[in-house]
Amino acid sequence: MLQLYSAPACLRHDPGIHPESPARLHAVLRALDAPEFAAVERILAPAASREQLLRVHQPDYIDRVLQPVPPDQTVMLAEDTVLSEGSALAALHAAGAVCSAVDAVLLGSAKRAFCAVRPPGHHAMPGSAMGFCLFNNIAVGAAHALAEYGLKRIAIVDFDVHHGNGSQHMFQHDPRVMFASSQESPLFPYTGGETLDGNDHVINGSLLAGDGSAAFRQLWQEALLPRLFRFKPQLVLVSAGFDGYRGDPTAHLQLGVEDFAWITGRLVDLACSHAGGRLVSSLEGGYDLEGLACCSQAHLRELRR
Repeated sequence: MLQLYSAPACLRHDPGIHPESPARLHAVLRALDAPEFAAVERILAPAASREQLLRVHQPDYIDRVLQPVPPDQTVMLAEDTVLSEGSALAALHAAGAVCSAVDAVLLGSAKRAFCAVRPPGHHAMPGSAMGFCLFNNIAVGAAHALAEYGLKRIAIVDFDVHHGNGSQHMFQHDPRVMFASSQESPLFPYTGGETLDGNDHVINGSLLAGDGSAAFRQLWQEALLPRLFRFKPQLVLVSAGFDGYRGDPTAHLQLGVEDFAWITGRLVDLACSHAGGRLVSSLEGGYDLEGLACCSQAHLRELRR
C-alpha cells in the first residue's frame, strides 16, 4: 500500500515572488490526480508536535518560525527564506506529514509513502532557516523514528541537486543514521565536499554542471548505493528533490524523468532488501513546474510497486 500525505495548509506559505511558490505543490498534486494514481491512499497530514520538532530544532528557533505574521506582511528569516501569515502552519504540517508517514510504514498500515508538502526542509539547521527551508522535515521524521521505535539503522537518501547540509549536520555524529547525497558542485549551499574524519556514515558525491544521466547513475551505482546496501537500513527516508531536471532554473544538471524513476527504483530495491520495503519520501526542490509534475509522477510509479 502506498500513501500520499499532503495538507491544504502547505499551500498557505506565500513568500511572494519566489522560486518556492505554492504553484509547485499545485503542480505536483494535479499531476498525482491522474487516473493511474487513483488507488493511492490520500492522507491529510497532521501538524508536527513541539516535542517532535525539539528533537532536531532549538526552542527559540521553533518560536521564531511559529511567530504570528500579520496579513500581507512577511518576515525575513534568511536572505532567501521568509515567513508569511500561513508559513507557520505550512511548516508544521510539512514536518508532521513525515512523522505520520513514518508511523504508518513502521506500524504496517502502509509499505511506502510520499509526502507532497512544502516548504522543503533539507537545508534547515537546528537554529536557523536556510535555502527556502523552515523545519527540516526529513530530519524531524528520522528523529521521530529513532525516539519512538528504537531503530538502529536509518538511511537518509538525498538526490536533490543542492546538498542537504541541514540533514547532514543534524546526524553526522549519530552512527544510527547514514546520510547519502548527490549534488551539483559548486552550487548552493557550497557544502558536501568537506572531509569528515573518521565518519563512515556520511557519503557525499558531487556532479558537475552539465552532467546528465550517465554521470548521475554511475555515481549512485558505484559509490553511494553499495554503501547504503552494506549499511542495511531498517527504514529508508528520501529527500526527493527534482531540481536536477534539465532546465530547472536553480541548477545546471541535465537529468530526465527516467533518471528520477531509476534512482527511485534503486531505493525501493534497498528498502525491500533490508527494511521490509519501508520507505518514506518527502518533496524537497524542483522549480521547473512541468518537470516537477512529470518527475513526481515517475517517482510515485516506482514507489507503488
